[in-house]
Amino acid sequence: MRRLIDYLTPNYKDSPETVDWQNALQVPIEKLWAARDDYFKQLDPMTATWGLDLWERTYGIKTDTTKPYEYRRTRIISKMRGQGTATAEMIRNVAASFADTEVEVIEHPQQYHFEVKFTGRLGTPPNLDDLTATVKEIKPAHLTFGYLYSYLLIRDIHETMTLEQIETKTLDIFAF
Repeated sequence: MRRLIDYLTPNYKDSPETVDWQNALQVPIEKLWAARDDYFKQLDPMTATWGLDLWERTYGIKTDTTKPYEYRRTRIISKMRGQGTATAEMIRNVAASFADTEVEVIEHPQQYHFEVKFTGRLGTPPNLDDLTATVKEIKPAHLTFGYLYSYLLIRDIHETMTLEQIETKTLDIFAF
């Protein structure tokens, strides 16, 4: 930030009273600008810190201050994305915000079932329990769902280690 004295015309810089006055005002003005910048950060859930409580209250999410900011932000953003009519695209967006990876939704309309497939990472994504709760909340009540994810299987064949990527489906079928 520019110093206050720099906003004045050059002739004021020769006045010791004006310089002292501007220097005295500089610290509170900097604090005021920092407070303003921090306030504006709270208006976006991706940069909010102390304002996360307000976002959680707005979207009906139970506040848990023991959780890290990133965890709380993903819940808020998924709730924001989950507003409106539940579609495969909406569920994909919500799952992607929780998993922080690419997601595909595979629909099986005859079985009243869909699968959430994590395509951009190996293993189960973090926050799977919270993702499950959120998907249950936004999906149509008559549908069940499951997850598809990939992991590496290490095999020792004739003293040679090989890695295979295997796709698996969770055994859990979630219904409400």
